[in-house]
Amino acid sequence: MEGSGEQPDPQPPNPGDHHIRDGDFVVLKREDVFKAVQVQRRKKVTFEKQWFYLDNVIGHSYGTTFEVTAGGNLQPKKKKEEPTSETKEAGTDNRNIVDDGKSQKLTQDDIKALKDKGIKGEEIVQQLIENSTTFRDKTEFAQDKYIKKKKKKYEAVITVVKPSTRILSIMYYAREPGKINHMRYDTLAQMLTLGNIRAGNKMIVMETCAGLVLGAMMERMGGFGSIIQLYSGGGPVRAATACFGFPKSFLSGLYDFPLNKVDNLLNGTFSAEMLCSEPKDSSSVEESNGTLEEKQTSEQENEDSMAEASESNHSKEQETMEIISQDPKYKEPKERGSKKDYIQEKQRRQEEQRKRHLEAAALLSERNADGLIVASRFHPTPLLLSLLDFVAPSRPFVVYCQYKEPLLECYTKLRERGGVINLRVSETWLRNYQVLPDRSHPKLLMSGGGGYLLSGFTVAMDNLKADASLKSNSSTLELQKTEEPAAKKRKCPESDF
Repeated sequence: MEGSGEQPDPQPPNPGDHHIRDGDFVVLKREDVFKAVQVQRRKKVTFEKQWFYLDNVIGHSYGTTFEVTAGGNLQPKKKKEEPTSETKEAGTDNRNIVDDGKSQKLTQDDIKALKDKGIKGEEIVQQLIENSTTFRDKTEFAQDKYIKKKKKKYEAVITVVKPSTRILSIMYYAREPGKINHMRYDTLAQMLTLGNIRAGNKMIVMETCAGLVLGAMMERMGGFGSIIQLYSGGGPVRAATACFGFPKSFLSGLYDFPLNKVDNLLNGTFSAEMLCSEPKDSSSVEESNGTLEEKQTSEQENEDSMAEASESNHSKEQETMEIISQDPKYKEPKERGSKKDYIQEKQRRQEEQRKRHLEAAALLSERNADGLIVASRFHPTPLLLSLLDFVAPSRPFVVYCQYKEPLLECYTKLRERGGVINLRVSETWLRNYQVLPDRSHPKLLMSGGGGYLLSGFTVAMDNLKADASLKSNSSTLELQKTEEPAAKKRKCPESDF
């Protein structure tokens, strides 16, 4: 409300935005592993071979660290001072330590028994240290490495962080790089900078990166301006965009338009009837986009072996539901009512989608976009040559490709076509560093490549104006040529000795 005394002006600094609420999209973090989930009550989440519920997360602030307790409940972890400073007896080197597997007195059965008793991971790690015969002979650095390794294995500690472009791009690049065309997070940052993505812009984007590039642009624009997304197929895929958890106000400036209608728009033959004759309605695809992330997370959960027990119980419930659904007594009245509602809802969504497509077509027809971003698995040359006509002069464009050969071909085509300046093909080089006291060094493993970028600026390409300017320039040059020698001839006789 405008008249309320609390938070009179901006809504983004609302204190509630810093706390986790039911239905929010969050990112679970454990060491260097991330996973995006939606907070729902009594929904089992499997992450790094641990299952738990996110009920106790609601109400806490982002960045809180939780510990998985018995029954899959999460409890905030209290910060304690490490007692290892009292027993910091370290050796000078590790040359006399032999890894024969007999240094640990506790067996796997003993550790399993400790887990069954409900002993926390922190206490298990402490007992492993006490029962190790070689721990005190190790160097200080080796002891820290040993503790870190055991904590990662036995301590079920999870941090809940707010989704952002950096976190989601790191998550996708580490877990499913194929879905984002192997685009590294530093390459995405370069795209946003070279494309001059800012609030109030009118941007065009064509991407097949599960909506990650679109979400990064929306985050940087902050809900101000408009974005027109071009898509191929039945509808745009926005699984990664949903993970950002944008408010509804951000979606008001987001439009989508089918790629196969771009040529008609350029030729001036586009009409509203073309949208009705599409083979697939995009509303059904948009419905699936909301559950695409759940499908992705379920694929990730299949890698974890902890979810097998719950699947067997769920299959029994599905069998009983199938038996009930096959009975005509139960089937007919429900289907009759649901079919009518489904058809009405489908028609309403199709009409809304058609209106949004017409609005997007009107925006594209103005041909005054502030920038163009292309990050697609398709060849960039035909895409860029057709979409550049919608961009205003003196505006940036950026094209991403996993390989440089298609970008080099696109580079030569643009040079032949004209209308662009400052063309550049670039590649960023990234290497992570370990920064610790007395042991800071580059990490041994590094990324081999994060893709290539072709960037440049559009310029006005008017043939009539160009011809007139050329004629005026040629006439002035001819005058200069005729006048210049005459002046020199006059000065020559005056300088005779």
